[in-house]
Amino acid sequence: MDESAAASLGESRWPPVIAVLVFVALNVSLRVWLPSDRAVSVPWLLPAAEVALVLVLALADPTSDKHRAQQLRRAAIVLVFLLLAAALWATVVLIDHLVTGDKQTSDGARLLASGSIVWLGNILAFSLLYWIFDSGGPRVRTNSPRRYPDFAFVQRQDPDLAPPGWHPIFVDYLYLGFCTNTAFSPTDVMPLARWAKLAMAVQSAVSLAVIGLVIARAVNVFS
Repeated sequence: MDESAAASLGESRWPPVIAVLVFVALNVSLRVWLPSDRAVSVPWLLPAAEVALVLVLALADPTSDKHRAQQLRRAAIVLVFLLLAAALWATVVLIDHLVTGDKQTSDGARLLASGSIVWLGNILAFSLLYWIFDSGGPRVRTNSPRRYPDFAFVQRQDPDLAPPGWHPIFVDYLYLGFCTNTAFSPTDVMPLARWAKLAMAVQSAVSLAVIGLVIARAVNVFS
């Protein structure tokens, strides 16, 4: 299949669907293990939003008509913002528990489990944010890429590093979200748009706070 034919098919929605489903499984498993844990998020709101997002992404056929695609995109944007708000709220609650010495943070295993699910939730939420907004979203990036993107991927800057017609897909934004959460700064992808710079700054600050406080508390618990 040539590049033009592949582009006409649009970007597959299965990678983000699988990523959300994996996180749903982890989130629900933690809730079963920690039924009273409030550090993760508002009870069951986040899993419900995640399931709704999975349905929207599964229904979002890249080859569907423009009107239906716009409706599904608006629904997906609302759900992504809901996931992002829930992830940030979970971070605030976890940090409050760590600072005040809540009893839920006194158990090392539960502390690391809660901190990990909050940390992973931020990666997923910000990755979806970057994926759905960069250069107008996956449908626009595939069929009519903009001249000035919101993120500069090296494959687009140097034609020798990728085949003609290359465009980022969800896995690239998931990697971007992971690197921002671990390096606290851009790595191989540079934010160009102001909203992208602000979003990465918030993600880096949140991740730094979570990692720093969880590690400090864990050292105190295990020592």
